[in-house]
Amino acid sequence: MRICLSFSILLGQLLICASWTKAADPVDATTFAVGVASRDITPQKPTPMWGYGDRHAMLSQGTLDPLYAKAVVIHAGQDKLAIVGTDLGRGPTAAMMEEIRAELREKAGIEHCLITGSHSHHTPVIELIDREGLGKGTFDDAVAYSQSLPDMLVEVICEADAAVQPARVGAVSKEVSYNRNRQSKREPKAVDPMLGVIRFDDLEGKPIAVLVNFAAHPVMTSPLVLKFSADYPGFMKKKVEESLSTFCVFLQGASGDMSVNAPEGVSGPQAFGEVLADQVIELAESCVTAVPDEPSIQAKVDPMKFESRVEFNNPLVMAAYSKAFFPELVQNYAEESRNGINTELNTVLLNKHIALVGGSGEFFCNHANLLKQRSYVDHTFFLGYCNGHNLYFPTIEAVSEGGYGADPGVAPVEIGAGERMMNRALMNLYTMLGKFPKKKAANQ
Repeated sequence: MRICLSFSILLGQLLICASWTKAADPVDATTFAVGVASRDITPQKPTPMWGYGDRHAMLSQGTLDPLYAKAVVIHAGQDKLAIVGTDLGRGPTAAMMEEIRAELREKAGIEHCLITGSHSHHTPVIELIDREGLGKGTFDDAVAYSQSLPDMLVEVICEADAAVQPARVGAVSKEVSYNRNRQSKREPKAVDPMLGVIRFDDLEGKPIAVLVNFAAHPVMTSPLVLKFSADYPGFMKKKVEESLSTFCVFLQGASGDMSVNAPEGVSGPQAFGEVLADQVIELAESCVTAVPDEPSIQAKVDPMKFESRVEFNNPLVMAAYSKAFFPELVQNYAEESRNGINTELNTVLLNKHIALVGGSGEFFCNHANLLKQRSYVDHTFFLGYCNGHNLYFPTIEAVSEGGYGADPGVAPVEIGAGERMMNRALMNLYTMLGKFPKKKAANQ
């Protein structure tokens, strides 16, 4: 079974502190501005590693390459949006998101945030908490890391907010053949070939940041290596940043059934990451940016509760899960899921031309494919592992076929949950675009 910091220099730290006491000055309603920041979030002590059940509770043994949180904060009119790509296996827990949102409102006036995990399987478990049987006393270093993570994420977001400058934006995408379906036996197998880029420039056209959206599991590093690594997204980001002298954020897509499909002669996370980077660089260089005519951020968070296909109250079920992974992690998930699976859907419309839809788990690729086909927005990007993690969201067709990622053991959410979430996202987008009639007041 698989269930799927370098610190800033002194000036950077001063900027963070300043942003805690006073949010960045409000911008004019016609202004579009962007700021960026990065922080090393690699654990400094051994922790259980996230991603492979066969490891059970084995502790990490060092670092292959550092893990980062990279934040982009957008000011559009009087609204702010934070987008964070982390080299973690999943998005923050629900409790973490509650803490992060409260801190961002108070310290930076940021109401909207999308925090994603790249889904690398060489990252720390972040679910363990300070309670007996749920981490305390057995994995205290992992608990301490989890407790510190929200503060680290708030700090990097506040630093980005303090660094905003007037900006231009553009988006572009193309199809690549760098992923494959690992679950289905049906032909042709579903894939999401989209490689998407959102580019932010300063007013002179110099790139501030490049956001990359692509769907494929970052599992190219051997599971036998018990060291932290960002896997291929880390190498991709590094090459893009060096080549374009900019800041690169990776946003994992609907990769629930997507594995890497490396070109012939390319093997290993570094080689694949750099080949993918070549495609990103070419795409980013072709992207035309402009100052939005009417800057705007529209966003909606939909908590959605679904039934579970797994009886987490059944001791025999819990014993099987605990044996497959390790008890403390399983107990944490069960605590959240015994009375239903509480998911989160985020829908963001930027400048009425770029849609960002985030789901709290591993969505199969056809969820994203259909969303993009039906959204009628110029550019639609789906972000998996966003603001939470509720394991796999297979399509109805995939459940009918079965296989890893579609069976209840790793996809306990009720059948059709992913489709319902995508439909809600579409309703949100069309409402934001003013395509639906406004509801009449109750007294009319």
